[in-house]
Amino acid sequence: MTDLPHLASRLYGTPLLIARPKLDVILGVMARKLAGQPLAMPTTESAQPRPPALQIVDGIAIVPVLGTLVRRSAYLDATSGLMSYHAIQAMAEDAFADPQVRAVLLEVDSSGGEAGGVFDLALRLRALSKASGKPLWAIADEAALSAAYAIASAAEQLWLTRTAEAGSIGVVAAHVDQSGADAQAGLSYTLLHAGEHKIDGHPHAPLPAEVAADIQADIDRLYDQFVELVASHRRLDAQAVRATQARIYRGQAALQAGLADRIGTLDDALAALQQRLARRASADRSAPRLSHSCKEMTMHDDAPDALAAEVSVDANAAAAQAAAPDTAALAAQIEQRLRAELAELNEIAAQAKRLGVTVDPAQALAQGIKPDALRRTVLEQAAARDAAADIVAVALASASSPSVADSPLVKAAKAYGGNQ
Repeated sequence: MTDLPHLASRLYGTPLLIARPKLDVILGVMARKLAGQPLAMPTTESAQPRPPALQIVDGIAIVPVLGTLVRRSAYLDATSGLMSYHAIQAMAEDAFADPQVRAVLLEVDSSGGEAGGVFDLALRLRALSKASGKPLWAIADEAALSAAYAIASAAEQLWLTRTAEAGSIGVVAAHVDQSGADAQAGLSYTLLHAGEHKIDGHPHAPLPAEVAADIQADIDRLYDQFVELVASHRRLDAQAVRATQARIYRGQAALQAGLADRIGTLDDALAALQQRLARRASADRSAPRLSHSCKEMTMHDDAPDALAAEVSVDANAAAAQAAAPDTAALAAQIEQRLRAELAELNEIAAQAKRLGVTVDPAQALAQGIKPDALRRTVLEQAAARDAAADIVAVALASASSPSVADSPLVKAAKAYGGNQ
């Protein structure tokens, strides 16, 4: 059994979030099947399907996101390299609900897949992490493209292996015109229908311009949603995401584009996540003062999202331990204040960089340095640097240096000595 109509309906005339090279391979295989060649399926004995399974390593659940992604799959998943959004969500929900699991890591190696269901999954993953208080990280090993990148973007920290690819933030749809092949085969199709648009995009005739325009409009709407999802999750400007124009970035280039946070192996990511959990545990065991918890945080190992998440968790933990009657309100006020301070410190750091002064906003927050104080420090350093440059410039521009005896300071000193 080939189930060819089902496969074709999920490939043709419907928007896909998949990288172009992978789409070329799939369409090439399907073209041969549409020409009449059988779609061979492995027998139960030879296939030995082993779908990816959830793993737990030292309290970290590793959720696989592998192969071509679809909303639903049945017998095809193990034999055709498909993985469903439902299966990924089920594993993630089990992991976040497991009391033995302290964090979740998405292991992503996929060129994308169907558009339907992927945005809901990405939002659900972010919500599960927030509700449980457990960190959600991801690593592209070796690909997080299109739909797979939408899923990976839900993580507060996204790692890439050195040669991994990320991006392909775009939407594509394919239409096959079989009318030429039909004529060669002596076939002529007549589709009787009610409703003007009932048979839009059918494969037995060339695609009319107005139908192509409707499909393009649908693609554009999905693209807008995709861009906004990534911009929100990665804290990027939507125009910056659009500017990628669905490019694929490898390794360090993805970091420079803002699409990832760190380069490393799966083991590296696991080790870093363990360190993050250890710091949090240490902070929880220490005195319940928020200022002490903040000192545990740095920007050297964690992305801005991760820092903000730790501020949120530490604020809630500190407020819960305080014996005040309105602890929830206190925690919310502290969290809101810290987020506002961090945002202002980040803005000052960006301005300082343009002035040639380097500051660490996370370190400033941890040390209790207020935005006004940091701003004064930046201006003083910039002024000192400019003054030094002016002194050097004046010295170089002078045709001859005045003697020491002519110095007003020396004359004043001599006069003062004479009076004494």
